[in-house]
Amino acid sequence: MKLTLSDVKKATNGQLQGAADTAFTGVAFDSRKVKAGDLFIALVGENDGHDYIQMAMDKGATAVLAQEGHVLPGDVPAVVVEDTLAGLQMLGQYYLKQVEPKVVAITGSNGKTTTKDMVAAILGAKYKTFKTPANFNNEIGLPVTMLSMPADTEVLVLEMGMDRPGQLTELSNLANPDIALITMIGEAHLEFFKTRENIAKAKLEITAGLKHDGLFLIPADEPLLTKSENLPAQTKTFGPVPADIEESLTETVWTEDGQRFAIPMLGAYNVKNAEAAIMVGQALGLDLKTMASALARFDLTKNRTEMLTAENGAQLISDVYNANPTATKEVLHALLKDGVSNLRVVLGDMLELGEAGPSLHASLADAVIAAKPTAVYLVGELTVDNLGAALKDKAPELAQFHYQKDELNHLIDDLQKQSEAEDLIFLKASHGIHLEKVVAALTGKKDLDA
Repeated sequence: MKLTLSDVKKATNGQLQGAADTAFTGVAFDSRKVKAGDLFIALVGENDGHDYIQMAMDKGATAVLAQEGHVLPGDVPAVVVEDTLAGLQMLGQYYLKQVEPKVVAITGSNGKTTTKDMVAAILGAKYKTFKTPANFNNEIGLPVTMLSMPADTEVLVLEMGMDRPGQLTELSNLANPDIALITMIGEAHLEFFKTRENIAKAKLEITAGLKHDGLFLIPADEPLLTKSENLPAQTKTFGPVPADIEESLTETVWTEDGQRFAIPMLGAYNVKNAEAAIMVGQALGLDLKTMASALARFDLTKNRTEMLTAENGAQLISDVYNANPTATKEVLHALLKDGVSNLRVVLGDMLELGEAGPSLHASLADAVIAAKPTAVYLVGELTVDNLGAALKDKAPELAQFHYQKDELNHLIDDLQKQSEAEDLIFLKASHGIHLEKVVAALTGKKDLDA
């Protein structure tokens, strides 16, 4: 990407300060992550980005997108706008129209990141493809992703997150996708939306900016979506999951229309995500053989059912970026089907479940017991008080260890002392519990923070 302040002025209708031909090759809104040649976006939030403009310039930023009412240091090249977040979004749209890639937008209560990775791998076999990095899936991350794609990008795969009504409408209108996809409707954000029906309604906002002839993909087994009124004309369903699935800790295999598929990860539930990705690939002209080859080696975003090895030789399944009851039960069920022995289960609080939180945490007990762990390690008040009590009632002989969320060092010490090379340690919690710190400590890698 190479743009100038003249482009920024044109995109935002802002006021130019400095040379119009001042060029930049990237964007950054965090002064700590500025690279040489960046446009620094001075966002106004809990921290005011304008306080860090000089730091950004010292690190090599060539210009600034600033907000009215702030004094800029010296003669910094800049475009000044009424609102820098809106300005960032307008600039993202401007660049998107210049590049003109096909846009695939993906949301869902669970599986959206994995599906994004699968879609990008499949489409990358034929097209120059760029995908949302990490979790850049909100009103800031989405335009930054747009502005980060190379100028020769043919397909842009965007993950879209949601935590309030109207957010997906905004994101969809920013991206104007050619294909929109909902992976599933789960319990995530019940605290804010109260019911799954309300979550489904909010997820359907992803169609707000869908092109007139755009394709909309939804799971066949979700009546909250399939029976919704006013679905786009080109709405198709994916699933059900094939019956002949073979699972292991490191691979899931199935056959579709005579083609063998294998994904390098645990869990039959991930086949549904693959089915959605395959439908995206078919819509853009890829054949089953090519897609099978791509899925066999797709690159999964870290901390999503990621297989790792601890320093003592124990195997880890790190699924610590997010958690909800459905997803947690699915992984535990996969471990049961695989017949794992020497299993240690580390579960932390699942956040944003609202009034249903206590009962939903307790509801994990049967799945935990069925997986036959040698011990469970529970982190956080919701998990300890509710799942812990349910496990004590249903399986009093099962060894339990309890920790509050500020006692991760104690948890790390216990796991290091108690686990052995032949053990498998499964870790899952909402990101706010920060079990990625436990994963980093056990593996000896300090760069695992998600």
